Amino acid sequence: MDGTYDVIVIGGGAAGLSGALALARARRPVLVVDDGRPRNAPASHVHNYLGREGTPPGELLAAGRAEVEAYGGEITDGRVARAAREDDGRFLVTLDDGRALRARRLLLATGLADELPDVPGLAGRWGRDVLHCPYCHGWEVRDRRIGVLATGPHAVHQACLWRQWTDDVVFLNHHAVPLTEEDAERLAARRIAVADGPVTAVEVTGDAISGVRLTSGDVIALDAVVVAPLFTARAEVARSLGLTPVEVEVRGQVVGSRIPAEPTGATAVPGVWVAGNTADVMAQVIMAAAAGLAAGAAINMDLVAEETAEEVDAYRHQMGTMFEEAAWEERYRSRPAVWSGRPNPQLVAEAADLPPGRALDVGSGEGADSVWLAERGWRVTGTDISATALKRAAAHAADAGPEVAARIEWLHADLRDHPLPEGTYDLVSAHYMHLPGETRRALYARLAAAVAPGGTLLIVGHHPLDLLTVPHRPHFPQAMFTAEEIAASLDPAAWEVTAAEARPRTAKDPEGHEITIRDAVLVARRRA
Repeated sequence: MDGTYDVIVIGGGAAGLSGALALARARRPVLVVDDGRPRNAPASHVHNYLGREGTPPGELLAAGRAEVEAYGGEITDGRVARAAREDDGRFLVTLDDGRALRARRLLLATGLADELPDVPGLAGRWGRDVLHCPYCHGWEVRDRRIGVLATGPHAVHQACLWRQWTDDVVFLNHHAVPLTEEDAERLAARRIAVADGPVTAVEVTGDAISGVRLTSGDVIALDAVVVAPLFTARAEVARSLGLTPVEVEVRGQVVGSRIPAEPTGATAVPGVWVAGNTADVMAQVIMAAAAGLAAGAAINMDLVAEETAEEVDAYRHQMGTMFEEAAWEERYRSRPAVWSGRPNPQLVAEAADLPPGRALDVGSGEGADSVWLAERGWRVTGTDISATALKRAAAHAADAGPEVAARIEWLHADLRDHPLPEGTYDLVSAHYMHLPGETRRALYARLAAAVAPGGTLLIVGHHPLDLLTVPHRPHFPQAMFTAEEIAASLDPAAWEVTAAEARPRTAKDPEGHEITIRDAVLVARRRA
């Protein structure tokens, strides 16, 4: 745990672990902070979780933690004291033991607390035979005698619902609120008995509920008691981020609170998501896990969108600067030699049998092509945007001998705006001169115009197909071209295209493996 993550998940229940699993599988650095307060800890089994029906809650959480960690996610035990957004948009998460963690996004899966009615003995039986959800526990108490503790207008509906699991339901009118005629009729029709008067205690015999005691002293024999807790969102961390819980009502009764969020779990605070009972007080374990998955996927998509926007900005900046003189100077100055010192193979293949004349070597770099041509009797103008490259090229020409050096003129120029004499050169050679579309087309038109009648235009570039097959090829598709594109720009009445193809050759990748790459090769002769 190094303290910086793409996502910190606060809460180690089903929602938090499910969200963390989705993020870990998306190769995100993710940390789960688990305060060890699972809501379903009192329950003996998890129900309605397809494929894991009847699994003890602790066993399900242990399996979830192992799955998250198997994909590289991290889990730490601790309680988050507060979280805050920093000036850079990231979040500072402070644990109550003083640890400080940072994340780009937060997923709050802090769950809720079940606030039970204040009846002696009730809390001690919670999750065993004091129940609230028939879908979670109805099957386990089917055909038993069940008392529904009425604490609000929702209780009549609750009693009718539990009647599905047993014929023996007692409506405990805890606050002795007079029933409406409609509600009384509904209870009577469902054969649900009504016991008026506050419940003062839960009676326990051995390790099981045996009934409830009323203020009258009467004891109503029961096997289980159903209550309607107040489902209160654990919102301390949410509040520290500026999120305020809202009340949740069912049939006119406030049943709890939640952090409002969109269906994906996104909250009003950018970068903060919620999942599980934090956002949905009615969510069972399988629903909480599904919400965690949805939130985790949404967080990953949000991060991808942010990263893509940043990379687009960087790409645009690089496209706008990489072809400029400063960038080339930095590249050449960063190392003693950028190129191999050997002439480009397509130049050797196409110019070896040409009679020497005047040649323009476009983007001559450290001079290997110019020197090779001069050694064969050509009078060469070597041009480059980098003064450092031309200085090295001149030194290489001098090393080749005074006769070779005398045949080469070095021109420091940016040919995008430097005038070229038209109809002058018997060979114009441009290798790997990659520029954005319109700029490239304009330059290549001027290079073609500089070819003398009967002269040769040789243009070579990295073929766009290499982007699909060659690892580590700089990915600038806007600057790549095919030979056919260049050929199509030449007037057939003025040019004879002798080659326009993707020509394979072998090379070595940065790891030294031999690979096949393709050159886009255009060879055209200007008609006399």
